[in-house]
Amino acid sequence: MLTRPALAALLALLVLAGGCGRPVDSLEAIRERGELRFVTRNGPTTYYRERGEAAGYEYDLARRFAQELGVELVVVPVFSLDGLFTALRRGEADIAGAGLTLTPERAAAFPTSAPYHEQRPQVIYRTGSARPQGIEDLEGLDVVVLAGSSHGRLLARRKADDLPGLRVRSIDGADPLELLRQVDRGNAGAAVVDSVEFAIQRHLLPQLAVAFDLAAEQDMVWYLAPGAKNDVLLERLDEFFERLERGGTLAALREAHLGQVNALTRAGSQTFVANITSRLPAYREAIEQVAREHQLDWALLAAMAYQESHWDPEAISPTGVRGMMMLTRATARDLGVPDRRDPLQSLRGGARYFKNLRRRLPGDIAEPDRTWLALAAYNIGMGHLEDARVLTERAGGDPHQWRDVMAHLPKLEQRVFYSSVRHSYARGREAVRYVQNIRHYYSVLQWRFIAENRPAPPLEVSPLLPEQLRGRALRAL
Repeated sequence: MLTRPALAALLALLVLAGGCGRPVDSLEAIRERGELRFVTRNGPTTYYRERGEAAGYEYDLARRFAQELGVELVVVPVFSLDGLFTALRRGEADIAGAGLTLTPERAAAFPTSAPYHEQRPQVIYRTGSARPQGIEDLEGLDVVVLAGSSHGRLLARRKADDLPGLRVRSIDGADPLELLRQVDRGNAGAAVVDSVEFAIQRHLLPQLAVAFDLAAEQDMVWYLAPGAKNDVLLERLDEFFERLERGGTLAALREAHLGQVNALTRAGSQTFVANITSRLPAYREAIEQVAREHQLDWALLAAMAYQESHWDPEAISPTGVRGMMMLTRATARDLGVPDRRDPLQSLRGGARYFKNLRRRLPGDIAEPDRTWLALAAYNIGMGHLEDARVLTERAGGDPHQWRDVMAHLPKLEQRVFYSSVRHSYARGREAVRYVQNIRHYYSVLQWRFIAENRPAPPLEVSPLLPEQLRGRALRAL
């Protein structure tokens, strides 16, 4: 039996031992490990791979934050919302970011960053059917939501409180596009997705529309792993978002990833999506061949060709420009294009002309602005583009940034402005529409083929096992 002094000494040792096991500061652990583990979902607003390169709004933010910390970024892709938070709970990731809204339930379980964007949950329906005007009109419809989403919890509360006729179907392992496709195919009456997601995806399914907003604007945040000392990491993260917002970088990233979503009408989107199926297959091989020859993104060249001619090699305008890339007679002659109606010749001429314009821009203009400005020059001419850049600089904007130049291009239609620059009047609004349309077509092509080639979620093997083996832990030999 321990004496009182011996018991006191043992307790002191236990306290000291417990102190040695205090949680390590998460930022310190990240730096010691040399990597920031970022869990996210695969999708056009979050993280995807195009031509072997990682991209996406959330990915761009995470990459910048990892660079600031001086560590490598390791992306942990998952296939469900529950998978995001499971990865955090298990310590498999440091941060989760995937267009996640701030909710009281999540904030109670996970440390939360400062907000960096906003979005609204929206009810989506298929045009041609009765449009739900409010949540009461959803009774009797089959409403689909992502499993583990805040939308599902919101609807579950309303069902319990005063709308017993609500039928909500939670789908696990899906993404917002799959929910929208269920509505488009008639397999569901409505879907609830966030406004940012629908803005991106709606041009792939132009028959869908917003019925109503299910709730007001909600903050988008990143969530951190629980059970760690996150104070220093959270402070750095909040400073990071605040600095990006103050310096305009967040706005620029939103513009780069989301700025083209409202470029076209629903009718225009329907026509484009239809032509992807009906016209593009006949010319895709030629477009890809020319893109390889000129080291261009095939989807960008395809978007340019669609804007010019709707992929019609016989297209001709009242002014005499013609062919897939709508070259003038003089431009075709200068580019060595003898037959403007030949798709390969026209595509080669247009690609060569575009690359020449892009090379002529000042060397310190970075991508993607370099491409957008070159597209404007393709439409309006390099001289008029330079005039717009001059007007942008006079107004205190950045002539190297498309979003700034875009705001000043329409001034070339006003005498008070075009009389003060070198090349006089130009249809600046048309140039803006031209570039934004191409950006839209380009994005739809990227997202469409990304969606078609999206990796499948891990196979759930339990239903395939004999009943005797289900639930048992299997060891490799």
